[in-house]
Amino acid sequence: MRTDLFDFDLPPERIALRPASPRDSARMLVVENGALRDQIISDLPQWLRPGDQLVVNDTKVIAAQLKGRRIGRDTEPKIEATLIKRLDGSRWQALVKPAKKLAPGDRIRFGNEGKVCLLGHLDAEVEAKGTEGEVTLAFSFHGPALDQAIADLGSPPLPPYIASKRTPDDQDLADYQTMFAANEGAVAAPTAGLHFTPALEQALRDRCVGLNRVTLHVGAGTFLPVKVDDTEAHKMHAEWGTISAATAQRLNAARETGGRIVAVGTTSLRLLESAASEDGTIRPFAAETSIFITPGYRFRAIDILMTNFHLPKSTLFMLVSAFSGLATMKQAYAHAITQGYRFYSYGDACLLFRAVP
Repeated sequence: MRTDLFDFDLPPERIALRPASPRDSARMLVVENGALRDQIISDLPQWLRPGDQLVVNDTKVIAAQLKGRRIGRDTEPKIEATLIKRLDGSRWQALVKPAKKLAPGDRIRFGNEGKVCLLGHLDAEVEAKGTEGEVTLAFSFHGPALDQAIADLGSPPLPPYIASKRTPDDQDLADYQTMFAANEGAVAAPTAGLHFTPALEQALRDRCVGLNRVTLHVGAGTFLPVKVDDTEAHKMHAEWGTISAATAQRLNAARETGGRIVAVGTTSLRLLESAASEDGTIRPFAAETSIFITPGYRFRAIDILMTNFHLPKSTLFMLVSAFSGLATMKQAYAHAITQGYRFYSYGDACLLFRAVP
């Protein structure tokens, strides 16, 4: 499909720079069979039935944004790196700026004023360099020591549409992490999960709605726009995910008795769809997925999707258009813009019911 079909105009002031407080006071646009209803997140339980199963992503965002300088040559330009994929105990794939300042064999010394990491800094060698700013970094530390150094020296990699408008601060350490965060490995938050609070979780349990955890380590590819004219030519970045046998069994049992599967976020949806067989049975999963969902895709496992408002021409807007229909989602987003909904990671949410074929 043509990428420009998924474009729309978004006023810059609609981009949320801080989350709602409390988190479940954010707005929620319910989209069901073409009808639009303005609600808030705390209304979620009333839209679900006893026996429905929520699926949340329990990945934890790491401090993947590192700042340093190239060393060992005549000049020492500043370098910014965003870790995007762990390769082994000491090697990461990263996006770097400015990439043109680096070549294989160069060394980067990461460290921030006022932060101490073991010997005060963290060194890495550029092992390889790609064509779109990505490099392979071999760090001087390994395993838990490297993890601690990254935690000490790094900062959460806020999306560029927020970081370009204000400086990330200590408040983001809490704000850009869901209450479910447990398994470290993401470089972007599963943002639909940011809306949840203990009070909302209890209200869902009181409604006899199940809460299930899966893990998909969100990669920096979620920030990247689709640059090709046709979606067929776009390449998705692979992300690692896991679904336990117990979780798969619980979800399948619920579906057999009429319970609906509610994905909290596009990350949960993509993982579940990657693990689903043709008949919708969800299998245990522990692998990478690069599933790319566009209109025409036949959903096998998911009935309802809770998700934030996404970028124009993004893979995520394509996904929600596949789920609820392109015309419906354009209408929903136009309504959201005129009604002052807040967009993107710290913004409001949609509750989308799958379009009936």
